[in-house]
Amino acid sequence: MSEDTLRIDRSAKTLRTLALERMREAIMDFHFQPGERLVERPLCDQLGVSRSVVREVLRQLEAEGLVQMIPGHGPAVAKPDLGRTDEIYELRALLEGIAARACAMSATDEQIAVLDGALTNLFDAWASGVPVAVMRATTKFYKALFEAADKRIAWEIVSGLNVRINQLRSMTITSTNRREPAIDEMTAIMNAIKSRDPDKAEAAARHHVEQAWSIAQQLLRSR
Repeated sequence: MSEDTLRIDRSAKTLRTLALERMREAIMDFHFQPGERLVERPLCDQLGVSRSVVREVLRQLEAEGLVQMIPGHGPAVAKPDLGRTDEIYELRALLEGIAARACAMSATDEQIAVLDGALTNLFDAWASGVPVAVMRATTKFYKALFEAADKRIAWEIVSGLNVRINQLRSMTITSTNRREPAIDEMTAIMNAIKSRDPDKAEAAARHHVEQAWSIAQQLLRSR
C-alpha cells in the first residue's frame, strides 16, 4: 500500500459537507417541496458540484429520512408518514421527560446555568424567524439537557429520532401558531428544573413534545 492511498482529500470532503448542509437546509426551508423529484443534473448546476457529490449527498439524505427513492422515478423529497412519526413523537416524549426529571433531580448549578443560557439562545433564534437557526438552537438546548441529566445514550437515541422528523420539526417551527406556545412550554421546563421539581419537569417536557406532535398532525392533514 502506498502512502498516497491513505491521504485524505480535504477539499472533496469539505465540498460534500457544504453541499449536504445546503441541501438539508433547502429541504427543511421547503425550497424543495415534499414529494418533489430531485434530479441530479439540475442539482449539480444549482450546487456547483459534480454528479458524484450529488449522489453521495442524496444517499446521506435518504439515510436521514429527508429523501426517499421512488421506483421508476428516482430520488424525491420524502413525505412525512403519520403512522411512523406517531411512534417517534411518543418515544421522544418519554425520553425527553426522563431527561428533564433527572436534570431536575441531579444537575449541578453550573449545568443548569449552561442550560438556561442555551434556552436564551433558543429564544433569540425564535426572534430571528430563521427555521434552521431555531432547529440548531433547539438541538443545543436538548443536548445540554441530556448531558446535565447524564443520559447520553438516551440523547443518541433522540438525536436519531429527530433526524427522521427534521422536516416535520421545521414545519412546526414555521407555523404561526406555534412560536408563543412553544416559548411558554420551554420556559415551564426550565422553571421546573430550576425549582428542582422532577415531576413538573417531566410533565412539562412531555407536554411540549405532545403539543408539537399535535401541531404537526394538523399541518400534515392540511397539505
